[in-house]
Amino acid sequence: MKSINIILTYAIFLIISMSFLSCTDQQKNEQNLINNPKILYNGIELPDEWPPRYGVPEKATAMPVPYLENPPEFIPINIGRQLFVDDFLITKKENIVRIYHYPAYSKLNPILEQDKEWELNGNGDPYAAPFSGGVWYDELATKYKMWYSAGGKNHEDTNDGLITCYAESDDGINWTKPNVGLFENENVVDITSQDCLTIWLDKSEKDLTKRYKMFVNEFYEPGKVRMLLKYSADGIHWSDPVATSNDLFDRCSAWYNPFTEKYVLSLKTKTDLGRSRLYVEDKNPEQAVNKAGRYPNEQIRFWFTAWPNELTHPDYPTLHPEIYNHDAIAYESLTLGFFTVWKGPENDICDELGIQKRNEVSIGYSRDGFHWVRPDINPFLPVNQTTGAWNWGNVQSSNGSPIMKGDSLYFYVSGRKNNPDWDTNMATGLATLRRDGFASLDATEKEGIVITRKLTFKGKHLFVNADASKGQLLAELLDENGNVVKGYSKEDCIPVAENGTKINVLWKGNKQLKSFSKPFKVKFYLTNSSLYSFWVSEYKTGESGGYTAGGGSGFHPSGQDMPVK
Repeated sequence: MKSINIILTYAIFLIISMSFLSCTDQQKNEQNLINNPKILYNGIELPDEWPPRYGVPEKATAMPVPYLENPPEFIPINIGRQLFVDDFLITKKENIVRIYHYPAYSKLNPILEQDKEWELNGNGDPYAAPFSGGVWYDELATKYKMWYSAGGKNHEDTNDGLITCYAESDDGINWTKPNVGLFENENVVDITSQDCLTIWLDKSEKDLTKRYKMFVNEFYEPGKVRMLLKYSADGIHWSDPVATSNDLFDRCSAWYNPFTEKYVLSLKTKTDLGRSRLYVEDKNPEQAVNKAGRYPNEQIRFWFTAWPNELTHPDYPTLHPEIYNHDAIAYESLTLGFFTVWKGPENDICDELGIQKRNEVSIGYSRDGFHWVRPDINPFLPVNQTTGAWNWGNVQSSNGSPIMKGDSLYFYVSGRKNNPDWDTNMATGLATLRRDGFASLDATEKEGIVITRKLTFKGKHLFVNADASKGQLLAELLDENGNVVKGYSKEDCIPVAENGTKINVLWKGNKQLKSFSKPFKVKFYLTNSSLYSFWVSEYKTGESGGYTAGGGSGFHPSGQDMPVK
């Protein structure tokens, strides 16, 4: 009955939000100035061959990023907050330092760990964490929901794999494991013998029976892995497989790119440079899974291997790191990529020494969904090699992260304690970061300036995410020739002198932006302040129209930041 109510509620929300969604579609069409489907929402033009075809490199190489080397003449900013994680938006900056920031682990960690018999494996080892898996906020059910991997004790047909369990929460911190009435175990929702899985809460899906998607890496025979796709209306009751891949390596993942409306599979492969990634995309998730397999394959693209400047394991400095896994999600106006970086040692050494391998999560950013820039190679979600730490080793990301909570972002992550029976003792942790807080442009008492590239927009309300509580921030509008727009000068701007993640910038007389027929630039002046993002909203309340990643309380159930009525 609860599932039926949720579906009916979703249908009502879908009807109410159609005007918003159609508006978003209209914006996308207007941004494609010559009705060219190769031009993305942000002005980036895709090459004729897409996805692009790159060969396996002979040595560790950072990905090329064509849109940074040759940015668009002007950038539409109608979708989402505009983050300063790279120089895509910037034409000039003076007396400015870009600082990258990292989430703080919760002192309450682990927030979820093994406490049920079926979360043990056959050897009695504890497992209770999303291995990619999924942690989402469901705006229709007003719940945080988690799908995680567990040991599967008493399920003899698991081929040494894990099973899937479900938990839920009202605050994202305190979790319960409800009785779902399946398999005689309280919170077990699927007993496919899995190496890992992706649960995707597809908030754009119009077929409510497919709202939840499970991409599960099945051990269909001992040591052999393939990907299955299943659907669910409630995340509890799952269909039989609707698609099956060819043979794969373990530790594959999936995500949905709403900017291109494509489902993407991030597949593990092995090269002379070690663990690397392959790329598969399709508008139909079933087709994406059906054509997945090992490389080489004409329908699959080689994607990337480890970057040359990866940080090494302090105890194994001669081992070059490899890419163990890669998850991704749309956040505001770009895509976040979570790079699980393997730093060693290999499994046989871990087994011999009784230690966990050192996997840590770094972050990258993409504005076309394929090319990644990783300007800060430091761990975003690190290990903690102190005695008894829940994340001593093998830290890996969760799908659905980040979830929006007030002015914070919630990131969920798996980690493992160190114990002689290595590769076990898996639990779940939480890390938090300021909203948009991945990078900031900072100035000291000497005034700094930031000038954007030529921009186009539809809204009338300029907002910033900034900390100017010890100084001030001013904004000025320039026409495409660099001339100050009358009435929107630095002197006309009402100074911003506060710390906030959604601050409306005004000019004298509380003047908002006006409609511009030509591209314009924004010039920011910073003194003793930090600027994280800016955006132009159609709404006085400041909704950005961008993507809300794993969602959050009070956000629109469509997965975009729009007013909720």
